[in-house]
Amino acid sequence: MTLRTHRIAIAPSGFKESLSAARVAEAIAVGVRRVIPDADLDLIPLVDGGEGTAEALALAGGGRLVPVTATGPVGEPVASHFALLGGPGPLTAVVEMAAVAGLALVPPGLRHPGATTTYGVGELIRAALDAGARRILVGCGDSGTSDGGAGALQALGARLTDRHGRELRRGGGALHELERVDPSGLDPRLARTELLVACNPYNVLCGKRGVARVFGPQKGATPAEVELLSAGLERLADVLTRDLAPASGAPAIDLRTAPGTGASGGLGAGLAAVGARLLPRYDVLLDGLDLDARLARADFVITAEGALDHQTVRGKIPAEVARRAHASGVPVLVLAGTIGPGAQDVRAVGVDAYSAILPAPMTLVEAIDRSDEFLADATERAMRIMALGTRLAPLAAA
Repeated sequence: MTLRTHRIAIAPSGFKESLSAARVAEAIAVGVRRVIPDADLDLIPLVDGGEGTAEALALAGGGRLVPVTATGPVGEPVASHFALLGGPGPLTAVVEMAAVAGLALVPPGLRHPGATTTYGVGELIRAALDAGARRILVGCGDSGTSDGGAGALQALGARLTDRHGRELRRGGGALHELERVDPSGLDPRLARTELLVACNPYNVLCGKRGVARVFGPQKGATPAEVELLSAGLERLADVLTRDLAPASGAPAIDLRTAPGTGASGGLGAGLAAVGARLLPRYDVLLDGLDLDARLARADFVITAEGALDHQTVRGKIPAEVARRAHASGVPVLVLAGTIGPGAQDVRAVGVDAYSAILPAPMTLVEAIDRSDEFLADATERAMRIMALGTRLAPLAAA
């Protein structure tokens, strides 16, 4: 491996609840330039539909952010936003579910996914419709909810009722009581709007790999709550299929197991039931970045994410970057806030090396507060080791 031309592509994701993808890229660039001051750097901050997606796409597409106050995941108003993009064609809006229902908006003491709601996501979609959008891209990721999109449907005008005809309370913990979905009050503009959901196709609503079982514990669910949520999402899928999907005219998909139905705690399934198309997120979010060509021009690629573990290969940004770079024979280094079980699996998708950025054990608060510093320092260490390796290579050949 040699850095003789010093063309380095820096294509990271953000560090959740810490740094945006743009700030991660800038910190890595600082570390590179400490070792190779004249490096030709191509900074390509990437988003996966989670935190920062609306802002990133607005910047890339000549658009703007529109501030909105909406219902947060625990039911209190939060300052949120959506993006309106520039360019030709129908006015396009980007609704970032994390901006109104993300885990970062759920205080640690209130992280009970049976109670949190996507109601605010529906409010953002309605706000985008009010702004004239006729194409709405919903970015899924970093959610703090597990309600199958039930809250979003309620905000869009659907009635979800129990066997007594009473409106279902918000949150995935109530879904096992669902008896009927009445679509008659749905916002009629949805039928005239292209609704696209950028999601991880690995995430499904139900079954052994259902979203409640895979992500519920991360959001604060106990084992008993996981089973309750799973049962509720199964019930939701059945009722939506019976009551709502036929009325929406949406193509028939299996709301239980179709790719992406489990996105953002099942938001994918809820929106699919009103006609949304579930699309692999990178097919949508990387459009216009010319990523493959930019990676192929590089001699070396650095990517990064907050946690490198068994989930990375299931559609996370470093795996996507490595897969694309590997196709062009370009080596890839991953920097991560933490290294967890299964991290070694990333070698199968084209990662050549990976490293944690923390120099010593510390509290989570300190790690978050100093993450840009640690990223720059870790990058510098990696680059110096690589530079040493290029000097030793001729000796090894001899």
